[in-house]
Amino acid sequence: MKLLKITADGLPLFKEKLEISLYAQQRVSEDQKESLYPLFSNIYLNPANGFIGINASGKTSVLKVILLSLGILNNEPINHIENKDILGNAPKAVLNIFFYSETKQEICRLETMITSRQTKTEGIVYSILSENLWSKQAAEVITRKALFDFAGKEPVMLRSGQEDFLPDDVSIMIAHNKKTGENMRVVNLLQFTNINVLPFSDNIPAEVITYLDPTVESLQFDEMDQKSVIRLKFKGKEEIVMNDPIQLNNYLSSGTVKGMITFTLAQEVLQKGGYLVVDEVENHFNKEIVTTLMRFFMDSKLNKYGGTLIYSTHYPELLDEYDRNDSIYVIRNRHGITVENLSTILKRNDIKKSDAYQSGFLEGTTPMYEAYIRLKKSMAAALK
Repeated sequence: MKLLKITADGLPLFKEKLEISLYAQQRVSEDQKESLYPLFSNIYLNPANGFIGINASGKTSVLKVILLSLGILNNEPINHIENKDILGNAPKAVLNIFFYSETKQEICRLETMITSRQTKTEGIVYSILSENLWSKQAAEVITRKALFDFAGKEPVMLRSGQEDFLPDDVSIMIAHNKKTGENMRVVNLLQFTNINVLPFSDNIPAEVITYLDPTVESLQFDEMDQKSVIRLKFKGKEEIVMNDPIQLNNYLSSGTVKGMITFTLAQEVLQKGGYLVVDEVENHFNKEIVTTLMRFFMDSKLNKYGGTLIYSTHYPELLDEYDRNDSIYVIRNRHGITVENLSTILKRNDIKKSDAYQSGFLEGTTPMYEAYIRLKKSMAAALK
């Protein structure tokens, strides 16, 4: 199953209807096919999708909408989804999630209407008011424009209210996924944006460790007397033995620890397909490490199963890694979050994207000059 597009209406933090596409919307040239994932016919997926914005623009909120949508497709109960708080206290939020069923070779549209209610014991609780699922054969799609056109199609599945067995916060996708045997691997790294503790005790590929810190000779995780033991050895030094992953932070840089987490999980996503979602991807990393991660996903020889990297960033330099504009989204917050695909505001691919972003040409992508002047005057006064 591959996510194609999300639209969301009624979310409290957003100024207008949100629309995010993970497929290649612009024309695909022959030389660009090596960095895309072929789905069917002339439809390709963007394997590395970047969401860029200044501080407090709403980047994390956008990633939460994507994770919520992926959770619904995986038939997770909404009230158990980690990022459900993006729904806020919305009286009615409508998600339209478009995806490709690889098993049935169908394009599907899931429309889910969600409501919230305040409870004394559990706080805000969410339930599904109504839901419909449409599908059509991929062979019916002749052009990209027709990809999401379901006009005249009757739903193949709908929430009738007679599903006594179905909790009111679980999508009808549970029935679809049972028939097709489909699910998606979703790796959510939002909790590791500012926290660096290894969440697993499996051995990390030696190549990952060497790339991040060539002074490390080995790092092993063992079990001894039913307790985890971590063995760290630097070249030419004595072995260090620990029993708590947090102790690694005393010996390894924050970038090395985060890199071990990110690249190990990225390898899993690349091996089988799925989604790796990283907030503020540059945190603790230098630019070269981030671009390495991006390039792995954009390499069709490595990424054979359509693994998808979805990340947010403050760094406009990362945008120059792309030959295309349609896998980049600009996030702004002006009395509400807005999300705009770069291909709609920067028509040419040959313009240096970082220059367009930093110059203010895209509007709302640089801190306001007036705020800068006020801050400068305040600093000057404080230093007198």
